[in-house]
This record gives sequence, structure tokens and C-alpha cells, in this order.
Amino acid sequence: MSLQDPTQAGRKAAAPPQDGRLGLALLVIAAAQLMLVLDNTIVAVALPSMQSALGMTESSLGWVVSAYALAFGGLLLAGGRAGDLFGRRRIFRIGLVLFTAASLLGGLAQSGELLIAARVIQGAGAAIAAPTALSLLATTFPAGPARNKALGVYGAMGGLGSVVGLLLGGALTEYLSWRWVMFVNIPIALAVLFGTSVLIEGERERGKVDVPGAFTATFGFGALVYGINRAGDKGFDDAATLIGLGAALVLLLAFVAIQRSSSAPMIPRGVLADKSRVGANLVMFLVGAGMLATFYFLTLYMQVVKGYEPMVTGLAYLPFALGMGIAAGGLGPQLLAKMPDRNVIVLGLIIGIAGMVWFSFVEPGQNPLAVLLPAQLVVGLGLGMVFVAVTIISVRGVDPQATGAASGLVNTAQQIGGAIGLSTLAAAATVITENHLPGNLPEALTTGYSYGFLLGGGMYLLALLAVLATVPATAPHPQRDGESNPVAL
Repeated sequence: MSLQDPTQAGRKAAAPPQDGRLGLALLVIAAAQLMLVLDNTIVAVALPSMQSALGMTESSLGWVVSAYALAFGGLLLAGGRAGDLFGRRRIFRIGLVLFTAASLLGGLAQSGELLIAARVIQGAGAAIAAPTALSLLATTFPAGPARNKALGVYGAMGGLGSVVGLLLGGALTEYLSWRWVMFVNIPIALAVLFGTSVLIEGERERGKVDVPGAFTATFGFGALVYGINRAGDKGFDDAATLIGLGAALVLLLAFVAIQRSSSAPMIPRGVLADKSRVGANLVMFLVGAGMLATFYFLTLYMQVVKGYEPMVTGLAYLPFALGMGIAAGGLGPQLLAKMPDRNVIVLGLIIGIAGMVWFSFVEPGQNPLAVLLPAQLVVGLGLGMVFVAVTIISVRGVDPQATGAASGLVNTAQQIGGAIGLSTLAAAATVITENHLPGNLPEALTTGYSYGFLLGGGMYLLALLAVLATVPATAPHPQRDGESNPVAL
């Protein structure tokens, strides 16, 4: 079935806003998603300035990124479930307030420890707000073309936000201060808070909080991200790495057992009952793994090998943003109106793989117009198409009361995939670089990055195999009485 309007799920919910207000509702949700996702990368270009200003060590500097990923990835499922039970708009607002307060705290931080603590709180706020934003989209927009277009825009924000973070981080760091990569969130979050009145609350699910499930999922994913990040720094024979990965295995197995036996599971059983939805989450996991690692290698190539300043590094990501915008704003929805979901995802992944192979031809003295910029445009086009289609599949057919859990799951897949992919591919690239030393350092580094791009393309290839195995070529879309037929599904 299609994702229903909440009015069909029992108790009558508030009527959807008039057409004139749907645009404002989409702007509010898209702005929130963009802000939350860009915070993954906005600090990347500012890290050297943070280290210098606060006297941070190399190991503590890494936690500025990892702390956010730990909190965000670990709490996403709990955040989505909280919205289903206690009210999506209410929980969304709480998440935004928490994120805003943490951004202020981080911008004012006078020590590395306080900055890391602020990043943890930021991640928690994002984990609460992100899944409820997607479920609010489903309850605000009526089933059919309006919802499909809104889902496409929302999906594109997941990829575009990472690039915007790099662009904005470079500009703010070079022309203002590293502190503004934190402060910039405050006006955006306040504007989004002001606009939440146009969003429809929707049905709440009757039930209780799955406390054991929330505990094991949160700390299980947190331990997994910690273990992977630690392994990238200290290796897999490190005691803390083994403890983190072992704890993750135990906790996540316990989570699965709890979900099977619980009368009120944190992930409602229907969410993973659809094979296509399982495939969509797997694709998001693999694409997240390849994409975040790609940004990492590109940033190092531009700043370490090419010697670009932060602002130039940020501007060099414009082709990726352009490609993502073209795919999300027109190409992706148009293709979805004419082709099955699987075909759009397959086409996007093939284009993305081609772009990653193109990236692998980078050289230390190369003109950026030969590889760097055109390959970004190609990858942006491909991934933009993937994000649009995968986002639609991830929430289609879910009961309205479970949209928070479904959206939390797909966001978790992207965040955990990104953390695992970055640590794994970065470690592989480091080994390749070390095998080419002693020798010319720029050439050795570039060789490592080149293989890293190919491994990232391998992640997209695995995603391609996953979609072929799980998403049918012509997905059926049965309707209930009175439901409109989604055009782009």
C-alpha cells in the first residue's frame, strides 16, 4: 500500500494545510534536514583552526567529528520512536532546541573538552529531530505527487547537506572564525522552530516506550561507531577497539532478541516486513559509506596535496552540489514518474561508480578541470538520483504511526554506514600510502587516495547488487479505498 494519510489510520487527524502553505512546510522540513546533515561535515575544514585555537591534540581533535557521529547514529532509532509515541512535532521542536543550545555552547567553548561535549549534545539533538522531520513530512503532505516531490527534496538534502557543510565551513573559517561553524546553526534553527506551526502533528501510536530496545540500540550502535573509529586510529588489535566491537556485537544481538519478543518493539514489525524497504536501508548504508569517505579523500587531496586554502576547498565542491541539485530538483522526480524505482537507483549507482573511477585518475600536479571538478558533477548527479528514490521507498507503505521509526532507520543506515565506511576506507588508503614510502610524499598520498576512491566505488557496486536483489523491477503499488495513486513511486 501507499503511505497513507493519517486520517485513514483510526482517529481523525488534523486536516492537511492548504496548497499555499505546503511550500512553507517543505521549506521548514528541508531546511531542518539540511542543517542537521551539514553539521556532519561543516567542521571538517575548520579542524586545523580548532586545534590551534584550543590547543587540542591529534587524538582529541578526531573526537570533534566522532562525538557527533556517535550521538547521532546511536540515538536515531530512539528519536524516531519517541516521535511516534509522544508527538512528532513536539519531539521535533525539542530536538531543535537541544541542537541550538549545543551550537551556542560549542561556539563559546574555551577548551577542547567543552567543544567535544557540545558536539555530543548536538548529535543527540539531531538524532531526535531528523527522524521526526521525515515523519512530519509524511503526515503534512497528502499522498500523491505533493508527497513524492517533498520526499524527493528531503532525500536530496541528505547528500546535499554534506557538500553544503564543506562549502560553508570553508567560507566561515577563512573569513570569520571557526566558531561560526557552530554559531551559524542558531539562526537557521530558530527560523525552523518559528515555522513548525504549519506542520501537521498526525496520529500518535498507542503503546509504551521500549526501554530495553532503546538502550541496546543506542549503546550498540554507539559502541560500533566507537570501535570502528578507534580501529582506524589504533588498529584492530587495540584493547579498546576489541572491547568496543565486542560490546556492539552483544548489544545489537540483544536488541534483535528484544525486538522479536517485545509487545511494543522500537522498530514496529511492519517496518522491515517489506523486502524493498530493507533493500533501501541497505543501499543507504552502502552509499553513506562510500560518500563520506569520498569527501574525506577529496578534502585531504585538495588541502594536503594541492595546498588549497579552506575557501578554495569549499568552492571546489560546487560541482557536486550542482549535480545533486539537478538530480533532486528535476531529473530524479522526472525519471521516477516514468521508470520503476529500481531502474532509477541502478542508473544513479552506475553513474556514481563511473564518477568514482574517474576520481581514481587524480595526480599531484593535475589541472582540477581534468578530473576533480567534472568527476564531482558526475557523482553528484548519480547520488542525487539514488537519494531521491531510496528515501521514497524507505517510508512508502509504512503505517502513519510508524513513520518515525522508519525514517529513523534510514537515517541510522546513512550515519552508521558513513562512520564505518570512512574508518575502513581511510585505513586501507593509509596502508597503500605507506607501501609507497619512502618516496615522493604527494605521489604516495595521491596513490592512497586513488585506491580509496576505487574502494568507495566498490561500495556503490555492492549497493547496486543489493538493489537488484531486493527491489522489484516493477514495484506494485496497491491502494486502499480513497487513496490517491503516487505518481513518482
